[in-house]
This record gives sequence, structure tokens and C-alpha cells, in this order.
Amino acid sequence: MSELAGSTVCSSLPIAVFLSGGGRTLANLIHHQREYDLPIDIRMVMASREGIGGIQIAKDAGIETRVVSKRDCASDDAYRDAMFGPPNAVGVSHVVMAGFLKHVLIPDGFTDRVLNIHPSLLPAFGGTGMYGMNVHRAVVRRGVQVTGCTVHRVDNQYDNGPIVLQRWCRVEPDDTPEQVAAKVFELECEALPTALRLWVKQTKTKN
Repeated sequence: MSELAGSTVCSSLPIAVFLSGGGRTLANLIHHQREYDLPIDIRMVMASREGIGGIQIAKDAGIETRVVSKRDCASDDAYRDAMFGPPNAVGVSHVVMAGFLKHVLIPDGFTDRVLNIHPSLLPAFGGTGMYGMNVHRAVVRRGVQVTGCTVHRVDNQYDNGPIVLQRWCRVEPDDTPEQVAAKVFELECEALPTALRLWVKQTKTKN
């Protein structure tokens, strides 16, 4: 552990986190960064709207934060530039979507450099409108016996792109959507840091 901690500063992956809500995933990443030497450098948080918990979490951690409303952008290209321009300006090389609910195009410079975590075993329960509790309600309504989370590389389609890893749990017959959500979030808290460690190793290998 000490060897990894000593090398964290020089080998940390410079990332931005895109979010739209309470920031639990951001808080988990900060926790893993500080307590378990997760080799990331969160240089910026990009939020989709004002007044959300994720902004305060970022500010409390001393992370530069920007808010970009999609409705204020004249086109999809303009929104893409507004979201990726500021992180690029501060040396961010990779982006993590952590509860980010807006569709944004991926610029060429960030192709294969954007990760998303989704609260289901994609391709099941993905696509437009499938986020948060909507996913878990659909899982319970459908009566599936297994669910989980997926970390995947992001392309220009909703919940698409190559899968990096998945974690799963059982859905019991009497589970409520809230109980399923709690199980899945526990998986997410381990899955995303694990995927990021893999990402860092792959980036080092390429370089």
C-alpha cells in the first residue's frame, strides 16, 4: 500500500466527473482516492444543473466545479464543447459519468476516454428514461432474479459502448425497488473504483 501511495501523485489519472444529482458516486470516488490510494486526480466536476448535492460535495473537497445547462446551448455540438472544453483546458484526459442524466456527444479527443456506471446489467434495462429508481422499479416489475451494475465506455448512444466490467446480485421475490437500489449501489461503490484502476493500468501500458 505504501509503495502505491508514494507513486500516486506522479501516476494519477487526471479526470473530470460529470453528474446530475446528489453526488454519492463522486463522494465514493473521493473516499477511495483518499483512503485506498485510488490513482485519480479529480480536476473538475461538471454538473448539469444548479442546486444539486454533487456540487456541494465537490466544493467541500476543493474541486473546481462548473454548471452547464443543456437548454442554454444552441446545439448538440455547442453542448459537447461546453461540457468538455473546461476539463480539457485544465489537463483532464478522461471523464467519468457518475449519475449524469444528459446525453452529450463525445468529442474525438475523448473517444474511448469516457466511462459511465449504470445501475443494471446492460444491455438489460438501459436506454432513454432508464436511470435511478426507474431502473429498479422496472427490475422488480419484470420479476428478474438477478440485477447489478455495469461500467462501460461511452459512445454517442444511451447506455451503449463496450462493457468494462459488471457486478451482480440476487433479487429476492419480496425485494422492493428501494432494497434493490441499495444492493446495486453497494456494488457500484466497488465496481467503479475497480474499473478506474484497470483504466489507469491500461493507460500506462499504452504510454
